[in-house]
Amino acid sequence: MNINNTKIALVHDWYLKKSIGGAEKVTLVIDEFLSNNYSVPDLFSLTENISFENKNIFGDRRINTSFIQKLPFGTNNVQQYLPIIPFAIEQFDLSRYELIISSSHISAKGVLTSPDQLHISYVHTPMRYAWDQMNTYINKSSLKKYGFELPLRYLLFKLREWDFISGQRPDYLIANSNFTSKRIKKYWGLNSQVIHPPVNIKRFKFNLERENFYLSVCRLVPNKRVDLIVKAFNKLGLRLIIVGDGPEKAKLKKLASPNIQFYGNDTNSNVERLMSTCKAFVYAGIEDFGIAPIEAMASGAPIIALAKGGLLDSVNCLTNSSKNKIYTGILYKDQNVSNIVDSVSWFEEKKIWKKFNPVIQNKFAQKFSEDKFKIKLGKFISKCWADFQKNKFY
Repeated sequence: MNINNTKIALVHDWYLKKSIGGAEKVTLVIDEFLSNNYSVPDLFSLTENISFENKNIFGDRRINTSFIQKLPFGTNNVQQYLPIIPFAIEQFDLSRYELIISSSHISAKGVLTSPDQLHISYVHTPMRYAWDQMNTYINKSSLKKYGFELPLRYLLFKLREWDFISGQRPDYLIANSNFTSKRIKKYWGLNSQVIHPPVNIKRFKFNLERENFYLSVCRLVPNKRVDLIVKAFNKLGLRLIIVGDGPEKAKLKKLASPNIQFYGNDTNSNVERLMSTCKAFVYAGIEDFGIAPIEAMASGAPIIALAKGGLLDSVNCLTNSSKNKIYTGILYKDQNVSNIVDSVSWFEEKKIWKKFNPVIQNKFAQKFSEDKFKIKLGKFISKCWADFQKNKFY
């Protein structure tokens, strides 16, 4: 069967106005690639509230949703239905599709398919709060404060079981970084193909004059550890701008000194300007990949980040002894305030920013462009389809 004539389903966890982030941007590019090269896929997600928005990323196309869509707060706070999310994703009837592409950070990989259907899953992460970030999630949860820690731990235990089981369902797995690929191997026992997420490099200018402020752009959620950056810059007294929104925002604003400004979810043009003029981009989380640091590099900014996670695929440390690498930032070893303070202080005192060329930063970021992503994705889908068709009749 020719892949160009196939019926395709594109499944993502959810599309919510308050959390259109890296995973959703990746899904949009996947949709664009499938539409332009094969056929326009039908869209599926647990819940969504973007269809009637001017900024609906899929135009006027319908997004098929689960029963959670009709539950109270299902379109605004889907996470409260965490215990039934596995059940909900399994209710989609995808039997008429030959090719299913899922974009999954929690449940989309768990859709049910038959042996006659090819399912390729782009995995942004195994379920974070069920595995290595479980204790961070529990310690920040209001359920623990009200004495429900034990039931919460049991729920996450059951979700771990389902995450493992559902990870076996796709025929082929794509990981967004080497870090995610290692986590897939450790938690699911499976191999995966690494294809880094696409970044819209063309949006960013790298030749603007740098100003005297540091920048952090991310969702303000516990695992991003923006609290460490705030505490560090409280000590440093240097100007810091934080762009983003989330449940941690109010607490972070109370914690911050006057040298720290919060911009909320700013417009794309303002974020682009800030990235193109900041002295450096600061990051403290253990990221599965990290699109924002790539955007900062495309804007010519050096990165100051933790030497763990997916950022190791993109941030080459200036102090690395290898002569064959293009250096794009500095990496600190431990996820704590003192490491951030020491790194930024060294960056300031030694005028380290002068060692980074914005032209080279932008050129390095080109390897993560949308065009390169589409080429790699296309080759992988074609190979999977050919192998699947060959094995289908044995």
